[in-house]
Amino acid sequence: MFTNRTRWQSLKRATLESLTPACVSAGPASAAGNCSYKALIEHLGLANDDIQMTYLRPVVNWRTPTSVYTDLYVTSITEVDEKAQSLSTQVTIAHGWYSDFTKWNPDDFCGIKVCPIKKDMVWTPDIVITESIKTEFATKENQYVQLQNQGVIVTSNTFAVTTACKMNLHKFPFDVQSCSFTLQSPIHSSEELIIRPFSGASFLTLSSKQAFQTQGEWEFLSINMSKANVSTLGELQDLLIYKITMKRRPLLYVINFLMPVFYFLILDLASYFIDSSGGEKLGFKITLLLAISVLLLLLQDMLPSTASDVPLIGVYCVVIFSLIGISVLETILVNFLMAKGNRTGPGRTTESLSALSDAVKDTKGTPDLVTDRHEEQLPALDVLKQILVEFQAAATHQNQQERKCLSWTRVATIIDVTFYFLYVTTVIVFLITLFRSWFLVADVP
Repeated sequence: MFTNRTRWQSLKRATLESLTPACVSAGPASAAGNCSYKALIEHLGLANDDIQMTYLRPVVNWRTPTSVYTDLYVTSITEVDEKAQSLSTQVTIAHGWYSDFTKWNPDDFCGIKVCPIKKDMVWTPDIVITESIKTEFATKENQYVQLQNQGVIVTSNTFAVTTACKMNLHKFPFDVQSCSFTLQSPIHSSEELIIRPFSGASFLTLSSKQAFQTQGEWEFLSINMSKANVSTLGELQDLLIYKITMKRRPLLYVINFLMPVFYFLILDLASYFIDSSGGEKLGFKITLLLAISVLLLLLQDMLPSTASDVPLIGVYCVVIFSLIGISVLETILVNFLMAKGNRTGPGRTTESLSALSDAVKDTKGTPDLVTDRHEEQLPALDVLKQILVEFQAAATHQNQQERKCLSWTRVATIIDVTFYFLYVTTVIVFLITLFRSWFLVADVP
């Protein structure tokens, strides 16, 4: 992929057509019949430590800018650190440029059209990645460049690069991130060195996907490129910006985080059907509250504290935590009202009153019996009547207490039912709004 000679041949033709200076001979005029690379290198003057070949831009006229054609391929995404806002990738960068001093006629050297030589024998462009925090060669550094007979020089290297990347975690874990790789020469101005893209964005994207070596948390989507200029010490420098777009695979976070919190919410809704007379319902709700608090601690380790927008997953957890907390307070209130409603007076008052009424009725008996024994039972009858009046007053008071208790129980039931319907409505509205924000609302650039 990276040594596609057909594509680089088109680069040679385009470069030769765009550059006007003629090639200057740098060695013997003819080497006909000599088929060795050594003779070619001597012909080009590369055998000597020539400052023009190794340290200076390969142009006859210094006013002629050197055009460096570049391709960047992403072969793996090794790590994305949200807290450090950094991206670790493996990329292959290929450069190609035209030299006025490395042209030859293949017929003079038995048809040699391509000649690999050591990199330190020719000038190479000083192009770096400005966002780089740490750059290393993923494999051993390529010590060679490829010379082509029309004056084009080609080289490529594979790097393990850690770059700074400003990430927007508002939609975590359903987020799409874009990170930039800016290629720039720290020394040469735009009048001396121009960095141009060689391949199109679609070709780079397709080639990178074919060469992608990892199948981790992030899915590579595309590569786009743009040109820009930056002023450094009063001089404009040419920039070539590659933007890497990647998408997070959220399945792990959905299974390990979002679904458990959602199940806790469903369990809290189902706890409405638990009997409120005991303390089991309250204990169950407090257990759910503690479980969500543990998940919030895990979320704190995932997300950076410097995020400009509150991540939606944080809103999701905090709102559910608050809803369950309010549900716990409502359960405490209902339990208090139910307990107050269950407080009744002495249980034997009604039974004693009935027994006393029967005794009074028995004392009446028949008219003759009452007449004969009137004088004997009169004091006892007065006492029984007085006791009967007192028990009737106690019964009236007990009935009032029972009606009051039933009122407290009725209030508790009304509060519980009303809160449940409001709770269900709030949960449905919240989940619909969160779904729209996560999946239907586009990010603001």
